Amino acid sequence: MPGVRAELAVHGPSGCPVARLATESDAPVTAVNWTRLDGEFTEEFRVDGDVAANGDGALAEAEQVVEVGEEQVYQYTRAATGDCACETIESLGVPVADVRVEPEGVLVVTLHLDDVERLREVVSELDGTAERVEVRYLLRESADGDGEGHGDQALIDRGRLTERQREVLRTAYRMGYFEHPRDANATEVADRLEIDTSTFTEHLAAAQAKLLDDLLVV
Repeated sequence: MPGVRAELAVHGPSGCPVARLATESDAPVTAVNWTRLDGEFTEEFRVDGDVAANGDGALAEAEQVVEVGEEQVYQYTRAATGDCACETIESLGVPVADVRVEPEGVLVVTLHLDDVERLREVVSELDGTAERVEVRYLLRESADGDGEGHGDQALIDRGRLTERQREVLRTAYRMGYFEHPRDANATEVADRLEIDTSTFTEHLAAAQAKLLDDLLVV
């Protein structure tokens, strides 16, 4: 069926014990999943055996569940407060394909969504629980007229953008520069970024060209 798959990177997620664990141990946390029951939120996750052997810091607060090969499965159980990125994703009821945490404490979530508008809603909700949220890639699928699903996918590689280009795109988007009619013009966005209008349009054009290269490959 038509839809999109997106990978989101949630930087600086507040109140997230698995992110704190990854940062403290300087090691990835994988296979993160969660459940909510009777006001409690339980997160299950895997860590490398070396991290498990250390067993202090954030891991000391977790309960060991089972050993799987060279990895250990743990879980956190805590009161559901609603201020954690994981809880926010769970509350939105979107299908989750994968969740992991990078050593720097970045929560990486792969989601299946109905459309890009739903993705915008998810990002907007997550913005309130983290320092920033980025879309690392977006795959779009469509179905042809006979109802048979066929992949029509495009990989959006945000790694091609400079940090400044990302900031320009993010600010322009949030201010409504891409809306019709526009909520903000180029001068207003440039003022917010504290750059002149010509610099804004230069960065914007360069960023859009890189993204269109990915979308319009022939």
